[in-house]
Amino acid sequence: MQTTTFAELGLSAKVQAAIEAAGYTEPTPIQAQAIPVAVTGRDVLGIAQTGTGKTAGFVLPMLARLETGRARARMPRSLILAPTRELAAQVEQSFQKYGINHKLSVALLIGGVSFDDQLKKLDRGVDVLIATPGRLLDHFARGKVLLTGVEILVIDEADRMLDMGFIPDIERICKLLPTRRQTLFFSATMPPEIQRLVDTFLKHPVRVEVARPATAAATITQLFRFCPSTEDWEKREVLRELIRSEHVKNAIIFCNRKRDVAILLKSLLKHGFNAGALHGDMDQMSRMATLDAFREGRITLLAASDVAARGLDIPDVSHIFNFDVPWQSDDYVHRIGRTGRAGKEGRSLTLVTPEDFRQLKDIEKMLGASVTWIGEPPSEEDIALGSKRRRGRFGRGGQPGRGRDRSRGHNGPRQRPERNRAAVADRNGHPRPLARATDRPAPEGRRGDHGQKGAQRPGEGRPGGRGERAHRAEAARAEGRSPKQPRQAHEARRPWEPRPPRSPDREQEHRVPSPVGLGDHVPAFLRKSTRSAN
Repeated sequence: MQTTTFAELGLSAKVQAAIEAAGYTEPTPIQAQAIPVAVTGRDVLGIAQTGTGKTAGFVLPMLARLETGRARARMPRSLILAPTRELAAQVEQSFQKYGINHKLSVALLIGGVSFDDQLKKLDRGVDVLIATPGRLLDHFARGKVLLTGVEILVIDEADRMLDMGFIPDIERICKLLPTRRQTLFFSATMPPEIQRLVDTFLKHPVRVEVARPATAAATITQLFRFCPSTEDWEKREVLRELIRSEHVKNAIIFCNRKRDVAILLKSLLKHGFNAGALHGDMDQMSRMATLDAFREGRITLLAASDVAARGLDIPDVSHIFNFDVPWQSDDYVHRIGRTGRAGKEGRSLTLVTPEDFRQLKDIEKMLGASVTWIGEPPSEEDIALGSKRRRGRFGRGGQPGRGRDRSRGHNGPRQRPERNRAAVADRNGHPRPLARATDRPAPEGRRGDHGQKGAQRPGEGRPGGRGERAHRAEAARAEGRSPKQPRQAHEARRPWEPRPPRSPDREQEHRVPSPVGLGDHVPAFLRKSTRSAN
């Protein structure tokens, strides 16, 4: 049903007064179709591109339905699930703006905020609970929130939930809610996993689709710049050139990696640009402070990861720069959707290197048209070579990563230096064969004759093995004792213990006899002396 004013959407007088105070007169297409259905209590499946007013599409009917009733402690009346902290905070701001004539209590459960402050609000009772899935399940596991009183469930940016791996959490939360409830489900795209979620938890929903999924707004001018080099420092030079040539009021610069966001921010500040950063590794206070500074105009350029690509309503963003081509074509639509909002003009410029032609083809296929180049476009040869080039597992160009052992190849063993043969000898100076690199090392803590772990005499086995036992038995028989009989105390001493003094009358006992006349039956304890004599 197409309408021209909010008065025809079935909203209450308090809500209409708040809309007029905010300065809005005409609803967007998604609002015009979703609000009349949501006010009646039916389930809604809303599919629309980002920046079309989806947040007001569920906030306004929720305010109208929650005017009657009262919340109880730890039992919220409505629940809104958002994928990121920034989007959840933005939804809270919408309730504050449109609910100025209501006395509804709103609580925000997100990470990076003290549990105690959130628990105080839950204990007083909340009408609207806005949460990220992880923090909500944390509170539920602690027994601090009960979901049996939820009357309205809103799942915002469902496709983003899928990308971030929140679908199992969403399924668990939906199973904890009462079956008799209203569900408002909003998404920009409808992949099969999201469709399965809709079929499972929505009851006869009214499908509201105002644009083809994954399409950019017509008010955005999309341009692409070819960079022949894949070096990041050259890409940063091209980016600075584009920023200076464009009439940039404010802009968001997207990178694929959080580490690249930090490097880009440092480069922008070094060259005199007024810039800030936003990525997932920042704490919540820093993220909110950066967003507020960007909204208020104290920061002109915002280097960001995809955490800022979904759902953020930052008015009057004049430019979007894609420092990296996004890995998924859907992310491209969400990135450039930060500009050209609410019918305003916007420009997006994307840097393309020879490594990005595969992703570029996916973007062209999604848009249904060829991209528009500024500057020198890539040649057919560049496209052919770039399509075959892929980043290896170790980074750009397949080179080994930093910190990797340079002495070994990709699959070969570690190249060990040649050992010093002069040091590989037994205690009597007799050379020993070098151990090969493939020999198994000895157990930890054992040391052989020449101080190296695992070294053994020829013919000896492991400790207590057959070779060593035979050697001990032969030595015992030569001493005139049983192999099981222990040695004398002074002979069983530890190597580091001093030898006890010998009395003169026992000197004859310890005199080493001559091996002459024994033939081949030389006792083991005499072999060392025989070798030394030779």
